[in-house]
Amino acid sequence: MGGLGLLLPADREHDPELKPCSPPKGVLRLRGAVQHYEWGSRGDASLVARLAGETEEGRPCAELWIGTHPAAPSSLASDDGGAVSLREWLARNPAALLGRAVTARWDGDLPFLFKVLSVAKPLSIQAHPDRELARALHALRPTTYRDANHKPEMAVAVTEFRALCGFVSVQELKDVLRTVPEVRMLVGKEDVVKLMTAKEHDGGIGVRSYLQSAFTKLMATSKEAVAEAISKLKSRLNGEIKIRTFTEKEQLVLSLEQQYPGDVGVLSAFFFNYVKLSPGEALYIGANEPHAYLSGECVECMATSDNVIRAGLTPKYKDVQTLCSMLTYKQMFPEILQGVLVQPYVIRYTPPFDEFEVDRYLLPQGESVTMLPVPGPSIFLVMTGEGEIQADGMPDEGVAKEGDVFFVLARTEVKLHASGPGCLQLYRAGVNSRFFC
Repeated sequence: MGGLGLLLPADREHDPELKPCSPPKGVLRLRGAVQHYEWGSRGDASLVARLAGETEEGRPCAELWIGTHPAAPSSLASDDGGAVSLREWLARNPAALLGRAVTARWDGDLPFLFKVLSVAKPLSIQAHPDRELARALHALRPTTYRDANHKPEMAVAVTEFRALCGFVSVQELKDVLRTVPEVRMLVGKEDVVKLMTAKEHDGGIGVRSYLQSAFTKLMATSKEAVAEAISKLKSRLNGEIKIRTFTEKEQLVLSLEQQYPGDVGVLSAFFFNYVKLSPGEALYIGANEPHAYLSGECVECMATSDNVIRAGLTPKYKDVQTLCSMLTYKQMFPEILQGVLVQPYVIRYTPPFDEFEVDRYLLPQGESVTMLPVPGPSIFLVMTGEGEIQADGMPDEGVAKEGDVFFVLARTEVKLHASGPGCLQLYRAGVNSRFFC
C-alpha cells in the first residue's frame, strides 16, 4: 500500500529478507468516517467538520468515527487512492497487529471505537445495554440493535460540554416533587408519597424500586398528558419569571422544550444530574445508566458497539419499556475525571473498563515526547497544531497536522515532536493499561 509505506502481514510472508518470527511494527494513516446526524454542528462551527475537511458542505457533521465498527468503518489512507478497511486489514494477522492478549480477549477485533462529537442540539435520553442484554436485543431486533456487544463509554471535553447523567439524589428528587407540580401530577400520588418519605441512606433497595416505578410512569405517559403538563409548566414559569430567578434545571428544561416540544424527555430532565465539564475534564458512563449529551464538543471512546436504547428527546425509535426496565436506578453524581499526568505533556484518563483508555498530549512548540511500546494497538488523532510522528517501520518522519489519524501497531515505539506554530494537541485511544497488568 501507499501512505507511510508500512508492510502488510501478507507482504512479510513473501519477503525472504524478513524473519517469520519478527512481529510487524509501525504506524499507518487512517481515514475516519463522518456521521451526519441532525444534532451535529455545521460548517466551521463543527470540530468534526474541520477535522474531516467538510466545512464547506452544509450538512451537519455530528460524529467522526475511528475504528472497525461495520456501521462506519475506518479505512487505510494510501497514496494511490485505494481503500482497504481497517477491519479487513487487521483480520489478516490480528495477533501480530493487535497483540496476542488483545486478539485472544476480543476475538481478533479492535476492542474500542474512537470518536469526536460536535453537539449543537441535545441527543436523546438513552442508555447502553450490558453484554447479556445486548445479545438478547440483537437477537430479537437486529435491525435496531445492530451488534451484540456492550457499550461503556467515556467523553473527554474539548470545549465546555454539558450533559445529563444518572439520577439525582433522594433529596434533590424530593425537591423536584415538592416544587414541580406538573411532574408530581404525572408520577401519581402513591409514588410521590413513597419517595417523599424515603430515607437518603436506607440501603437503597426501597428507594430504587420507588424511583423505578415513578420514572416508568412518567416515561409511559400518553403524548396528550405530557403535552398538557408541559403547557402548564411553561405557563407557571412565565408567571413566576417576574418574582424569581429560574434555576439552572428550569432554564435547561425550557430550552429542551423549544427544541423538542411535547417530548416526555423535557420533563424527565428533572430526574437527572445536570453535568458541566470544562475542557480537559472527563465523564465515564457504564452499562444501564441514563444520560444525554446536550451541547459542546468532546473526544469519546467506547467499546466497539452502536447499541443505543432511547426513550426521549428524539424523533427516532423509542424503546421506553426496555430502557425503564434495564436502568440501575443508582442515585449519585457521576465521577468527573481530571486525568493523571503520566509523563511531561501527557494526561491519561482511565475508566473502569478493560477496552479503552484515553491520553491527551499537549506539546509546546519545539518539545518532543515518546510513547514507549505497549502490548496493544493505539489510535492517535491530531486535534490542533502541527508536528512530526516517527516510529519503527516508517521510512522517515511523517507530518502530523490537524485532522490526521494514525493507527499504531502493538509493540511500536512512537516519538512525537511539535514543530508549531503553537501547541500540538493530540488524543490517543488504546486498550486500558490495567488489562495488561
